[in-house]
Amino acid sequence: MTAFADLHHAEEPLLLPNAWDHASALALAARGFRAVGTTSLGVAAAAGLPDGAAATREPTLRLVRALGAEPCYLSVDAEGGFSDDPDEVAAFARELADAGAAGINLEDGLGPAGLHARKIAAVKAAVPDIFVNARTDTHWLGDGTGTPARLDAYQQAGADGVFVPGLTEPREIADLVAHLDVPLNILYTPTGPTVPHLTDLGVRRVSLGSLLYRRALGAALETVDAVRAGRVPQGTAPSYDEIQALGGERRGGTGGTSSAR
Repeated sequence: MTAFADLHHAEEPLLLPNAWDHASALALAARGFRAVGTTSLGVAAAAGLPDGAAATREPTLRLVRALGAEPCYLSVDAEGGFSDDPDEVAAFARELADAGAAGINLEDGLGPAGLHARKIAAVKAAVPDIFVNARTDTHWLGDGTGTPARLDAYQQAGADGVFVPGLTEPREIADLVAHLDVPLNILYTPTGPTVPHLTDLGVRRVSLGSLLYRRALGAALETVDAVRAGRVPQGTAPSYDEIQALGGERRGGTGGTSSAR
């Protein structure tokens, strides 16, 4: 078992915040998070591309290469692996692992469970040490029908953990935990169970998904609206120097003071 996998079996569940660029990932690591995920929506939107359309293979890989040596475990949201060919998905997982990724999140998009299981098996055969978090979209895109059967197939294919975004009903979560042999990952939602409640239900990983990215955009819009209306913006913001430090070695400036940039 790898050190990243161990985090899924600790006393407290793994709270996984999701970053969308180099600065957001390093800022989260600096807050003490030992592991950070990526959000496919955030990565796609930042690149001007659609999410869930297998359009962000290269932006995802570039981000992982930029972050691979940073001081935290990185789990990569790779949509459906950017291919329907299990061997191509496995090759991409190998590139991610070589770049420093500790985990990969693969979603089925309610496609054939057998195909998704083959992708999982191919990845584990090619990169045994990468933590495969197998996501089913039965609750995200459907009514939840078939969830246990899909998760059984993914466990048998070698998934190290399973992810059911959209599942928020406590009894259903507890039933799944009892049914599974691998850690269950739940997507946190402000209207769903709290992290302590999910802990009591036996959940071993709680992801924030695109929440931080969407909140960041929301804060930017609230700030500009306040300035336009003559109000003082509320909330906190890192200083210029703090953000500059996330970029590594300081480059030569172009004049002026940092507070004006």
